[in-house]
Amino acid sequence: MTTAIDGSKEASLPDLHYIQYDPDKEAQYLSAIRELISKDLSEPYSIYVYRYFLYQWADLCYMTVDASGELIGVVVCKLEPHRGGPMRGYIAMLAVKKEHRGRGIASKLVRMAMDGMIAKDADEIALETEIDNIPSLKLYERLGFLRTKRLHRYYLNGNSAYRLVLYLKDGVALKQSQMPYDPLY
Repeated sequence: MTTAIDGSKEASLPDLHYIQYDPDKEAQYLSAIRELISKDLSEPYSIYVYRYFLYQWADLCYMTVDASGELIGVVVCKLEPHRGGPMRGYIAMLAVKKEHRGRGIASKLVRMAMDGMIAKDADEIALETEIDNIPSLKLYERLGFLRTKRLHRYYLNGNSAYRLVLYLKDGVALKQSQMPYDPLY
């Protein structure tokens, strides 16, 4: 394990492999992705939500598997124009098995997703995370994300969230601030 410039641990462990999701391997991975995410995230997602992301943006979904092919971690993302403006990448889901945390796996998955979105000309990347999820907040803030909004009772469990945004290009944040008010933004 090495330490990255931002101080995070880098997962370069020989027993782990980082791969892009392949829709042709849905039978092998979809149920494992659902199981892993349902253990970690507070929102209950239907099979259709997973397919929405994985079918349209498979190239922005990355997984960590061990030598036997068992799923250890996953990040699920999308990229599309935001309200007719900038190309917004969105990190919808990130999960790593509890026993593998603290090894830099989540950081590496997010970096891979960020690189994928940047390669597709993203202007910004956004996500939401629960306000009491300190490890998640630290991870994203270490990577340069900024808290841009507090979303009261955002999740079905009643918890509030922060929206975090990473502005990738000069002027994107300024353009956002000049747009008309939208309470759902």
